[in-house]
Amino acid sequence: MPTIETLLLANHAEAHRGTLYLMGGGWTVTTRRLRDGSPPPVNHFGIAATVIVPWTETGTRHELRIWVEGEDGGKPLMQVQTAFEAGRPEGLPPGADQRHVLAIGVDTRFPSAGGYRVVAQVGESRRAYAFRVVDKVVENPPPTPD
Repeated sequence: MPTIETLLLANHAEAHRGTLYLMGGGWTVTTRRLRDGSPPPVNHFGIAATVIVPWTETGTRHELRIWVEGEDGGKPLMQVQTAFEAGRPEGLPPGADQRHVLAIGVDTRFPSAGGYRVVAQVGESRRAYAFRVVDKVVENPPPTPD
């Protein structure tokens, strides 16, 4: 069965030709700036994942699901489901595993500061990555004179 090898958060993540490109990868705390009386801002971040596909599972369609939830579970704040199929490139030695890479951009509004986690699952394999949202309240700027 395929296995989630890597799950990582980044400021920005892209996947091109089997390679992950990350900016600001590996963070576990994000700070959002709040103004008095304003709703929390939308947070943008990237999720990067790699899945190891055994030789015997190449050429088979697999479903990968990724979601963000509170640290205690509950209804996901966002979720993505995608299908993929790892092939056997020419020259690959028999029995060699394949690595499938995935990167997604996320725009979500966290309902409150606190602990969250991103979870990835393919078949029976599941991996979670915990992170925290911290609020920093900033004062509204004084009105400018006319």
